[in-house]
Amino acid sequence: MKYADAGVNIAVADEAKQRIRHLATRTFTNGVLGGIGSFGALFALDMKKFKEPILVSSADGVGTKLKVAIAMNVHSTVGGDLVNHCVNDILVQGAEPLFFLDYLALGKMDPHIVEQLVDGMSRACRKAGCALIGGETAEMPGFYPLGEYDLAGFIVGAVERKKLLTGKNVKPGDTLLALPAAGLHTNGYSLARKLVFEVAKLKPETYVAEVGNKIGPELLKPHLCYAPALKNILAKGWVSALAHITGGGIPGNLPRVLPAGVKAVVDLASWPVLPIYKYLAKVGKMDTDGLLESFNLGVGMILVVPPAHIAKVEADLKRRREKFFNIGRIERGDTAKARVAYSGALNL
Repeated sequence: MKYADAGVNIAVADEAKQRIRHLATRTFTNGVLGGIGSFGALFALDMKKFKEPILVSSADGVGTKLKVAIAMNVHSTVGGDLVNHCVNDILVQGAEPLFFLDYLALGKMDPHIVEQLVDGMSRACRKAGCALIGGETAEMPGFYPLGEYDLAGFIVGAVERKKLLTGKNVKPGDTLLALPAAGLHTNGYSLARKLVFEVAKLKPETYVAEVGNKIGPELLKPHLCYAPALKNILAKGWVSALAHITGGGIPGNLPRVLPAGVKAVVDLASWPVLPIYKYLAKVGKMDTDGLLESFNLGVGMILVVPPAHIAKVEADLKRRREKFFNIGRIERGDTAKARVAYSGALNL
C-alpha cells in the first residue's frame, strides 16, 4: 500500500505548499531570515528599534465561523479574520506584530481551499505589517469530515518595556471609548448558527429584511484589525489600557485589563447595536445579560483614556475618520475585584 491508499495525497499536499510559499513570501519583512519550508522559521529582532523589548505572543482560532465559510464555499475571509483577531489580542498590551504562523488541518487536501485561506491570511498580514513566516498544513482523513477543516493562528509581537500596557495605570475618571465592530467578528457563532439555521431555519442565501443583508454574508463580515487606527495613539502613550471584545463580550473582557478597586460604568445606550444582534435577540428571545455575555454587540475594541489625553485621542481618531463612541467611565470600585456596571438600555 501507499500513503494515498490511506487518504493522504503527498503530491496534492506539495501543490498546496507551493501556493502557500508564494503567498507567504509577499508578507516577508526585513526581520525574516530564510524562506518557507525549513523545519523552523527564523526572525531577527531589530535591536536598533527596540531598546528593552518585551515579546508578546498569542494563539487563537476562528471558532465555528468556519462552518459558515464552509457552507458558503468562501474561505479567504476567515483567513483574514484569524490574523486580525491575533493582532488585536497582542495590541491590547501595546505590542506591534512581528510574525505569524498558522495551523490548518483538513480531512482531504484541497489546494484551492488552502490557497483561499492563506491568501486571506497573507493580505491581512501585509496590512498589519506582519510576516507570515510559516505554519503547518495537515491532511487528516478519518479525523475531519470531507470538506471540513480547522484553522488556528499563532502570533509574536514586541513592545518596549516602558510602553507595555498592563492596566495598572487605569484610574477613576478615565473615559471609555469604543471602536465599532463590523459584525460578530469571530465569537458567538455556535449560538448565532443555532438561532439562524436551526430556530429560524434560514439558509445562508436567505435575505433578512431586519438585517438588510443575506444571512450568510452577514455572518461572514470581517473581524476588523484595530492596529492601524491605534498605532499613533499607542506610540504617544495616550491610553491607560485596551480591551479586545471577543468571547464573553464586554463583561468578560473589559475587567481583564482593569486593576483591583475600580469599576467600569458602561452606558448601554451610548452606541448603536448592530441589526444582526437585534435580529438574534428577537429569534432567541434573549435578555440583555445573555446578549452582553454572548456577543460584542457592535463594540470591537475599548480604549481606557486618561482625562489629560482624551481630547488628543478623539482628535486623532477623527483625523483618521475612525468612528468611535464615548461609552462610559472608570469609577472607584465597591468591590476588591474589578467589574463592569451598566447604565441605560440597549438600543434593541
